[in-house]
Amino acid sequence: MPEQSPSAWKRFWERGGAWRALLLAAVYYGLYQLMGLLVGAVFGDGGGIRGEEGSAMDVLIATALPIILASVLLVVFALSLGWLKELFGRQPVPGRRWMWVAVGVVLAINVSGFLSIDYARAGAGLVAAWLFTGLFVGFAEEVLTRGFVVTLMRKAGHGEIAVALVSSGIFAALHIGNLFTSDQGLATTSLQVIYTFWFGLCMYLTLRVTGHLIWPILLHATTDPTLLLHGQDPASNLFGIVPALSTYLIILTGVILLIVLIVSERRRAKQDAVTGAPIAV
Repeated sequence: MPEQSPSAWKRFWERGGAWRALLLAAVYYGLYQLMGLLVGAVFGDGGGIRGEEGSAMDVLIATALPIILASVLLVVFALSLGWLKELFGRQPVPGRRWMWVAVGVVLAINVSGFLSIDYARAGAGLVAAWLFTGLFVGFAEEVLTRGFVVTLMRKAGHGEIAVALVSSGIFAALHIGNLFTSDQGLATTSLQVIYTFWFGLCMYLTLRVTGHLIWPILLHATTDPTLLLHGQDPASNLFGIVPALSTYLIILTGVILLIVLIVSERRRAKQDAVTGAPIAV
């Protein structure tokens, strides 16, 4: 039997490119916000099954449920394109040993954060709720940005510097909406956007050096709940210094590693030019 030609839907996404990545991120963000509104309409603003604001059940319903639904949509989208194996399979672009620095810095922050939470005050239920929620935060945001965005950029033939910058930039842009969907001010949101850009770069480097999407998912999944719980119920010990400085540590690490990445990728491009391999920077 003759091989069936790809559908117009699949052909559209197979072309890749930054604007398709941006389109996908915008649609995802809109659907995620819609999920939040639907959950709010069904469960109300507080009380009842949700309990008090900030309680374990409130976290599971108000925060976890919308992103679980968004995660399902991402999986369905991947299945519609036949990309699930490609996203979670071995990455085609190898990493460099220096990229482990990104993994080490984020891991050090997260471990220090876990060791500096006042668990008695936070409560086991709330800790478990945030750790559960963190799994889906890591899954959704990494599948979108280090999965789909990276894949779309590579399919369009962009080099890894562009891949790193666009995937990190879109990841950061997703957090601009916090200015309108939360009570945090412009200064806090601006710092958050800057932080998430460089955190996104660290996750891209984690993807490169580990070779599989599951590792930035898990690393990201432990970051958000750890820092949030540490911020809400910090323990009085020396470990708390590291998560307290995490924003600036990530920014500094990201800036340094981006410089190293640019130098490394340009050196690789020169080597490819000598050997006659295709060049993409």
